[in-house]
Amino acid sequence: MKFYSLNKNAPAVTFKEAVINGIAPDKGLYFPESITPLPDSFFNNISDVSNQEIALNAILQFVGDEIPTAILKDILAKVLDFEFPVVPISKNIGTLELFHGPTMAFKDVGARFMAQCLGYFSKKSDEEVTVLAATSGDTGGAVANGFLGVNGVKVIILYPNGKVSDIQERQLTTLGQNITALKVDGTFDDCQAMVKSAFLDNELLEKMKLTSANSINVARWLPQLFYFLFAYKQAKKAGREIVFSIPSGNFGNICAGMVAQRLGMPVKHFIAATNVNDTVPKYMKTQHYNPKPSTATISNAMDVGDPSNFIRIRHLYQDNFEELNKNLSSYSFTDEDTKEAMLEIYETSNYIADPHGAVGYLGLKKYLENHPNTYGIFLETAHPVKFLDVVEETISHQLEIPPQIQKVMNKEKKSFNISTYNDLKSFLLR
Repeated sequence: MKFYSLNKNAPAVTFKEAVINGIAPDKGLYFPESITPLPDSFFNNISDVSNQEIALNAILQFVGDEIPTAILKDILAKVLDFEFPVVPISKNIGTLELFHGPTMAFKDVGARFMAQCLGYFSKKSDEEVTVLAATSGDTGGAVANGFLGVNGVKVIILYPNGKVSDIQERQLTTLGQNITALKVDGTFDDCQAMVKSAFLDNELLEKMKLTSANSINVARWLPQLFYFLFAYKQAKKAGREIVFSIPSGNFGNICAGMVAQRLGMPVKHFIAATNVNDTVPKYMKTQHYNPKPSTATISNAMDVGDPSNFIRIRHLYQDNFEELNKNLSSYSFTDEDTKEAMLEIYETSNYIADPHGAVGYLGLKKYLENHPNTYGIFLETAHPVKFLDVVEETISHQLEIPPQIQKVMNKEKKSFNISTYNDLKSFLLR
């Protein structure tokens, strides 16, 4: 399997090269040269297959022979060592819980998979790799945890000062070892712009090997298709058409779901639910893509004004808006809407949703108004305790702190303050 740049001005590369490079030399995102559907029998018999076997079948064509199958199986066993349950909310709605991993966020899957792959590749090289990532919330903790102690890999995470929750900040600033946190005076978009500038800086690239751990990296992006397949495995017994509603920020998650659909997963439709950072909902109405500065919300991991992975979605559909529109709906919601949804879910089903899941629930409800006979699954992308203050205030209920969170609560936070790209560059070169 080869991967090519969506800017189409760089050589095609192997999976290994795509993972290590992060982004192509022409600054385009990598995309697989082909997506071969799995046989119908795979989906007909999916209920009898383990999650690890499902994942192996799904990812094998993309990894190819870059990682021996036996080692790939071992990687998947380490990555997928927790549950991905679909929990019923109402007759037509379930939620896919993606927060049972070590940092209690959906990004544990992609971050751990990428860390394991990069760790395997680094064993065969003397060159140290620096992973540079921007986070709007959960990416930081998942990447930090996934790469902690990986030999030959140094991790630097940029996060916006005051715009991530206290627990999210603790998860990326208390680990030490090969993990460094940079607190940026700005927004997530500023953090992401600095990371992109680093990948454009030839002087910097001559002195160090940089790669990205955001969902622009194929090893972070593609494994997210696993849990759509796990959800289908559980939901197919309902005997109805399935739709997924994904709380969306950088759009890597929903794009991975669409790749699962290209592999043959029977799913009717996708819903991209956003907060007030509504670049994609407006595009789906106007066919004009107009990115804008991000706005801070209570669903902070989705505070993205220019989602990097939306170009991959457009490419999947060859920029044919009519075809994309058949398979994707997108709606945006305010913080007030989100809080009302959190309270509604709690009062009607005794289920506690985090703000991101609540946005996914709202998108699903909007779609089901005109499609009542479908079964909808919204993604609960992070444990509600990660947004403790807003959740407890909204539903008037005190949450129990899980052990994964308790272990970071009393640790000292350590980060370095930066304001400009020059600050970042100086830090990297010191």
